[in-house]
Amino acid sequence: MTESNPNDPSLERRLGRLEEILTAIEADELDLSDALRLFEEGVGHVRAAEALLSEARLKVDEILGPDRVAPLDGEEADG
Repeated sequence: MTESNPNDPSLERRLGRLEEILTAIEADELDLSDALRLFEEGVGHVRAAEALLSEARLKVDEILGPDRVAPLDGEEADG
């Protein structure tokens, strides 16, 4: 397991910060420049979270290997 780096927050921390940003923007108490700054920060967290999820998916695919059989949506895997 990798150590936590405060400059590279975990997915959970990013999602928590996104919730904070959303709450602040929805509160309608920010001026436009502050709202835009928070929006920009939020977009950065979303992009970083997408990258983390993509990396995790690649790792899962690597672990499962090329011989795995994925069930179609709504179907159960044979096994």
